[in-house]
Amino acid sequence: MSRELLVFRHGKSDWGGNVAGDFDRPLAKRGRKAVERMGRWLHEQKLLPDRILCSPANRAKQTARCLCREMSIPVETVSWREAIYEADVGTLLEMLAECDPNEARVMIVGHNPGLENLVAHLAGQAIPAESQARAFPTAALAHLAMPEDWTRLERACARLLVVVRP
Repeated sequence: MSRELLVFRHGKSDWGGNVAGDFDRPLAKRGRKAVERMGRWLHEQKLLPDRILCSPANRAKQTARCLCREMSIPVETVSWREAIYEADVGTLLEMLAECDPNEARVMIVGHNPGLENLVAHLAGQAIPAESQARAFPTAALAHLAMPEDWTRLERACARLLVVVRP
């Protein structure tokens, strides 16, 4: 069975309003629209995850729920993982190692710099940037071909198939 990883950075968050802290920031209108577009694209490409591992930060939760709606998959596909918020590569690799061997396509929804560093570790190279654009902006997706075993994720073990920016 081939394995794939979809790494999805949450949509653009709203910095205004009366929000207590970073964890509680919601998606901005622009962020929601970008996530909707990306979710539709994932659905059209038939890149539907068996499991979504998601940060419980408000903007990430809203991103995952919106993706589920646009991909027409149940929100029960999502596992909320506190450790994704502010996670480093080691923490993210530990979470992937816990994936069910029957889950062929897993998605992580979370935050930078952790996600961008994860992709660089797995692919053995930094995410290529487009001219003036950031390499991995909000609502961006990295699609990787992974090794057969979720527990053996050494540096450069995966192949970066595509990076899609909203």
